Amino acid sequence: MVDITRGTSGRTAAEIARAVAIEAGRVMLDRFNRSKEISYKGPGNIVTDVDIEVEQLIFSSLRAEYPDITFVGEESAGEIRADEGYAWIVDPLDGTRNYAAGIPFYSTVIGLAKDGDILVGVNYDPVREDMFEAEKGEGAFLNCLPVKVSEKTALRECVIGVDLGYNSPGAAKALDLLRGLWPNMQTSRIMGSSALGLSYAASGRTDLYFHHSLSPWDMVAGILMVREAGGVITDRNGKPMTLYGDGLIASSKTLHAEFLQRTERSSWREPTQHLV
Repeated sequence: MVDITRGTSGRTAAEIARAVAIEAGRVMLDRFNRSKEISYKGPGNIVTDVDIEVEQLIFSSLRAEYPDITFVGEESAGEIRADEGYAWIVDPLDGTRNYAAGIPFYSTVIGLAKDGDILVGVNYDPVREDMFEAEKGEGAFLNCLPVKVSEKTALRECVIGVDLGYNSPGAAKALDLLRGLWPNMQTSRIMGSSALGLSYAASGRTDLYFHHSLSPWDMVAGILMVREAGGVITDRNGKPMTLYGDGLIASSKTLHAEFLQRTERSSWREPTQHLV
């Protein structure tokens, strides 16, 4: 039986995730203004040698602490499921396109889940030294201070975060959805990092965040953060979000309900995959 109470160093899983994310952040900062090797995983979907280097560093550090736990990373996921047994779920560099373009808005995500139930999630922005983190049942925090989702009461008052991802039809539907909401909202922000987009929604920096299609490593920390910050996070049809959910909407209970009501006839709300 796997014991996650403490790693081999005697630290808790949350303490380990936090320390490893900071270590990864140092590498990303050091490489940020230096040359990088860039390759393509698909249309618009790039990976740099820094992504790979940082993922290997994270896995090495976590494996030393928990040698019996599965690892699921963006650059090495293969056929391993993130919702079976205990799993460390890692996005070594969320916001790779920002990073490769010299835009200083990116982060490292580390989460721990058991059978899809997220226990620990951290998302570290090394540029601003912002540590977003949560443990199940313990609340959500930004740099050790508790955070809550937006207290706005209507979308017309809100800043809405979104990312376009790599699915061109999905991106078009997201833009159409925003056009349908406009002008009855304050403004929108395309973040370039879904992990930070979720963390910003969890901490009230933005009021709502939605995305057409994310992977477990993009949202593992954000799902837990939003819930622990008193918010609601669901798939595109309002069902509780899972690591393999179809679409994503994150906000307060009030704003989430209004978003669902106002986008009911939007093509973005149509199911896109068979969930398993």
